Amino acid sequence: MAKKAKKTEVETTPLVVEQPKVETPVMEKPLPKKKKDTWEIKDRVYILKGSKKPLSKMIKSANIYWFDEEKGYERELKYCENQRTTFVDEMQGDQRLSHIIFRNGMLPVPKEKTVLQKLLSNYHPMSDVLYYEWKPTEVAASQIDTLEMEIEALNAAQSMDIDMAEAIMRVEIGSKVSDMSSKELKRDLLLYAKKNPALFLELADDDNVVLRNFGIRATEMGLLKLSSDQRTFSWGSNDRKLMNVPFDEHPYSALAAWFKTDEGMEIYSNIEKRLN
Repeated sequence: MAKKAKKTEVETTPLVVEQPKVETPVMEKPLPKKKKDTWEIKDRVYILKGSKKPLSKMIKSANIYWFDEEKGYERELKYCENQRTTFVDEMQGDQRLSHIIFRNGMLPVPKEKTVLQKLLSNYHPMSDVLYYEWKPTEVAASQIDTLEMEIEALNAAQSMDIDMAEAIMRVEIGSKVSDMSSKELKRDLLLYAKKNPALFLELADDDNVVLRNFGIRATEMGLLKLSSDQRTFSWGSNDRKLMNVPFDEHPYSALAAWFKTDEGMEIYSNIEKRLN
């Protein structure tokens, strides 16, 4: 007979699945960005303000304080040629004080002396008070603006009609304009535009200038009459009162404003017909 096979028991180990560990990321604080130094390395010239230029002028190079907004307190400044900074709290070693002297109203500082340049341009309390930094680029830009304004004024003067020219020149020379020929008026107008381009352009855009001149011409020709106390305008022919001049106001400025009212416009039209 065949033997029965023995059953063998197989031990089974339970399967354990390991869960992956999830690490919480640690956010690192970004390092503060350093401010980019925009200082331009170049030769610089500093000039004393005012018309008087002494042979020599020494300004303070120590016991100077500048408020640092980032740090929140005043920092002492000192100019020492053997140091790489003007801030006393950043200096190392001996501090050999140096003088800052303007000669004949000027102080040229070469590009190698950046420490002195930064003190004079950025921190010194006398900057733009006692002296200023000469900046040719800014001066050139300002000169270009002035020249362009001058050209604009001259072009406006060249194309201006005689009535407007007379009105503007009356502001400058008064009643003498009535005795000038058209050529003289044109010449003086061009010279005035060249000499004072900003004021000329302002007057050219002011319609009250024309109205004031209109009132002055009407008064000079006897069409209007201004009382001796300069308080009342009236008709020259019959003394009928037209308007009262407000207190503390120039009579012809008040008349120019009155010409813009309904009543004033009728009088203006009447006078304009007589002047033409």
